[in-house]
This record gives sequence, C-alpha cells and structure tokens, in this order.
Amino acid sequence: MKILVIGGGGREHAIIKKLAESDKKPELYCAPGNGGISEDAICVPFKAVDKESAVKFALDNKIDMVMVAPDDPLSLGMVDDLEAAGIRAFGPVAKAAQIEASKVFSKALMKKYNIPTADYEVFTDSNEAIEYLKRPEQKYPAVIKADGLALGKGVIIAPDFDAACEAVKGMLDDGMFGKSGSRVVIEEFMTGPEVTVLAFTDGKTVKPMVSSQDHKRVFDGDKGPNTGGMGAFSPSANYTDEIADICMNTIFKPTVEALAAEGIKYKGVIYFGLMLTPNGPKVVEYNSRFGDPETQCVLPRLDTDLIDIFDAVIDEKLDEIDIKWKKEAACCVVVASGGYPVKYQSGYEISGLDEASKTGVTVYHAGTKKDNGKFYNAGGRVLGITALGGTLQDAIAKAYEGVEKISWTDSFYRKDIGRK
Repeated sequence: MKILVIGGGGREHAIIKKLAESDKKPELYCAPGNGGISEDAICVPFKAVDKESAVKFALDNKIDMVMVAPDDPLSLGMVDDLEAAGIRAFGPVAKAAQIEASKVFSKALMKKYNIPTADYEVFTDSNEAIEYLKRPEQKYPAVIKADGLALGKGVIIAPDFDAACEAVKGMLDDGMFGKSGSRVVIEEFMTGPEVTVLAFTDGKTVKPMVSSQDHKRVFDGDKGPNTGGMGAFSPSANYTDEIADICMNTIFKPTVEALAAEGIKYKGVIYFGLMLTPNGPKVVEYNSRFGDPETQCVLPRLDTDLIDIFDAVIDEKLDEIDIKWKKEAACCVVVASGGYPVKYQSGYEISGLDEASKTGVTVYHAGTKKDNGKFYNAGGRVLGITALGGTLQDAIAKAYEGVEKISWTDSFYRKDIGRK
C-alpha cells in the first residue's frame, strides 16, 4: 500500500510515524517533507500547495491514498482535485475547509446555528472598526482576528483601545497579513481554560480524539508573542466527562450538522479550539486539520490503526470502527530557533538527537534539513520532543529529559509545558 502525506512539519512527521506502525506496512511518501521525515518516508520535492504535482505524482506512482495535512492546500482545493482524478484522499474539500480559511464564514455558521462562541462583528474599513471599539460598552482586552489563514499568527489580543486600533490598522490598512487581513473579526475576550479537541468525522458521525492543551506564547508563563505552538500535553484535566458530553451535544455534532445543512459534507479532521468559560464551553476557533503541536501528543496515544480510521472516514463508515486510546498521558516540548517567531538564523548543526532518543522520547522534526548524515535547523519551530508516561507529570519529566540532550546555536524552549 502506498500513501502520500502532504506537508513538511512536525504534525506530518507524527502522522507518518503513526502510519508506519500499521500492520499494513505502507510505503510512505511525503511532499515536501523535511530532514527527519526523510528517515521515515521518501520525500518528494514539490511544495505542499502544488496541486498539479500532487495529482500527477499520485497517478504516476499508483498512490493508494493521499493525506493532505496543512491548511493551505486544503483551502486551495487539493482534495477536490485529487478526488476529481479518482484518487482516494483524506481531508476536507475546499468548501468545507472554509471553517478555518475564513473566520467570517465560521463565525456566521456558529451564529446561524446557535453554536456557542464569542460575540463578534466583522469589518473591512478601519475607521468603522475603530468607531466600534470606541463604544462605551466595549470591554478590554479585545480580540482582533484576521479573516484568513496567517500561519497561526493572525490573532491579536489587544489589552486596551490603543492596541486594538493598532491591530486593526495593521491588518486593514498596512496589510500586515496580506489578503488574509482584508477583513477583520473583532470578538469579545472570553475567559477560562483553553482545551483542544481534534475529531474525526465522515460528514455524519463524529468521533472525538483525546483532549489536549497547547501553549501558544513563546516564553515561559505565557509571555511574549503568539507562535504556532511551543508545546502541548494530553489529556487536559479541565476536560471532564461531563464537559465532553456538553461539547458533543452543543458543539461537535451541531457543527457537522450545520455544515451538512449548508450543503457541505465535511470529511476529515476538525480541530475544535475551545474555551471552558463560566457560561459553558464555547468555540474559540475551528481548524480544518490536525493541529500542530497537538498532533504530536495526541497521535502517540492512539491505539487503533490510523489507516483504518482514514479509510472509514473516506468511505463514510466511521460509525463502524471502534477507536481506542492508550491510558498514558503525553507531553510534547517544542525546541525552536533563537529569535522565533520573528527573525531567526538557519543552518546550525543540531547535536544530541541520538542521545535524546536513548531516553525513550520520540523526536518529531518540524523544521530540519539533513545533509551528509547531519541535521541542521531550517525553520522557526525545529523539533517536537514527545514522551508518554503513566501520569502527566511522568510524561513531562521524561520529555524534558530528552529535550535537555539537544542543542544548537541559540536554540531555546519553554520550561513550563504542561505545568499550567
């Protein structure tokens, strides 16, 4: 069996490692992949957004399944093109991927179908947005979001009026996020623990995965700018069975049903970013794919063949499969390049990878390059070090034992992942 995974980060490495555990012994390909992925799959040198190359490669090499992991190719319609060519593909079509690609679309969907989320308004004109922010009833902090995809950085939490105005002008007038910021959503600031729940769905049945929590801020104590994620852990102690039932009945199933009512069959993974507010769970955001780095601590806990799950989703038979999870907890710590998420240097040799692996952790490569058998940093988030443990504290301790073996010039990591 031949499987092609689209993407080249830590999430894709985690997906590939989990697929490799299958009894089906798949032949794995990844486009474009990275240095670490090249040890677990055959890397194919085309970009993740190159739809034409994906279709051609799949047809020429008789690929049995293509798993499209990142948001950009999903929103551009890669799954649509693959399916049109008769290729089995895992991931939502472009129309469904709008739930991430357009915050305006997703907020309107939630409003129409009474799915709990923050109150909001949409603006295309900065002066109108600023007038809205001047209202006597406006509370701060306020949340300013770019409508489109912005590499996980399109959300600004403005502590006061001046910061909110700066964010609005940056997006609408200065093109901070290009076309993605041509519309902005101004939301109320919600309070409470944040939890991520990824879920498989075939457009009819929804099967949530185990819960996780991400750490977005770059520095310890949740300080500094937002990043794509500096680490994650699973499960979340805040996500009780009672809350899980509420989320299933008020958010998860209603979301898939709302999409279906709009004529959209959503097949793939939905990322539910949740806030457990004093008034109950609410949606912070949807993503149309596996999260990163949440995937790196969720998939290691999966005890069911991932290929079987992908097949069940594609064939709309998810109700026929029993998905099992390990009881162990997991922690993933991201090691990043100095200066991330702003400016950083690439090309430094990474040391200690073998020593880290000997501690029992799994090393997921996110931004690495391999040259003459050596690995070099080639991105902002470079590695995700994941460990399983009998308790969350065991998993955290084991993950950091591995992290401490690894270094390169100016590398850094948060020292408080999982310790909220």
